[in-house]
Amino acid sequence: MIFVGVFSLGPLSRLVHDLIMDTTTRITLIGAGRMGSALAGGWLKAGFAGQVDIVEPRPSTEVSAWEATGQVRLNCEANPADILVVAVKPQMFGELAAEISSHIGPETRVLSIMAGVSMATLSDKLGTQNVARAMPNTPGLIGRGVTILCLPGDAEADLEVRLRTLLEPLGSVEGPISEALLPAATAVSGCGPAYGFLLAEVMAAAGAKHGLDPDMAMRLARKTVEGAGALMASSPEPAAILRKNVTSPNGVTQAALEVLMHEEAMPSVFVEALRAAIDRDRELASETE
Repeated sequence: MIFVGVFSLGPLSRLVHDLIMDTTTRITLIGAGRMGSALAGGWLKAGFAGQVDIVEPRPSTEVSAWEATGQVRLNCEANPADILVVAVKPQMFGELAAEISSHIGPETRVLSIMAGVSMATLSDKLGTQNVARAMPNTPGLIGRGVTILCLPGDAEADLEVRLRTLLEPLGSVEGPISEALLPAATAVSGCGPAYGFLLAEVMAAAGAKHGLDPDMAMRLARKTVEGAGALMASSPEPAAILRKNVTSPNGVTQAALEVLMHEEAMPSVFVEALRAAIDRDRELASETE
C-alpha cells in the first residue's frame, strides 16, 4: 500500500493521500474469503482512516477479531457505500445481487474481483453504471501478487488512482486493460500460480520415477521453483535470459530443455491450456448474464 506524507504532495499523491486519510470514506466489502480478507487486512495496515464494513455470513477468526477491536463493522445494516468491493464466487453472484444492490447508492463505485462476470452484467444486475473489474491472483495473500485492472471507457480521471490504492495491498497492479483482454490476462496471471505449483508437482513425480525418494524429490522440486521465482523477482533480466544463463551448451539442462521446448511440448501445451481457461471464463460470463 502507498503511504504519503503531508508535505510536497503532487496531484496523484494527493488523491492517494485523500483516500487513505479521509475519515468520511466508507468501503464495503462483500465477501471476506481469502482474497477479500487480504484486501481488508491491507487497508487496515495502511492506516485507512475511513469506515470498513464487511458482509460475510461465515467470518474467519481474523475478521471476527477485527470487529472485536473496532477496526471494521461486520454484517451491519445495509447503507450505500462510497466504494463497494464484490469478492464473492461468481456462481453466487446472481442470487446475491439483490442483497449487494442494497449497499449501492447513486455515487457508489463498484469494484468486482469476480472472474467471468462482465461489467455489463454487473451494471444490469446491480442497477448502476459505476462499475469496474479487477483480477487478482493468490500470491496476493502474502502481498506478492499481481492484479489486472479493467475500467469502463467513461471512467472519471481519478478512479484508476483510487482503485489502484485499494488493490496495492495484494502486490503490483497492471493495466488498465480492455475488458476484451481480461480473460487472456486471467489465464496468464489469475490461473498462473497453479501452473507454478503444478511444475513443482510434476518435477517431483518425475524425480521419483527416476529413483529419488518421493519426499526428497518434492523438497528438491519445491525449493527449486521457489528459488527460481525469487531469482527472477530480484533480477532485471528477462526470463529467457535467466533461462539461458543456467543452460550450458550441450549440457544436461540443454538436453532437458530440448524436450520441454519442443514445438509440440510446453509451447503448444500452454497455448492450449490458456485457450481452455479463456473459454471457461467466457462460459462463466454467459452463465451469470
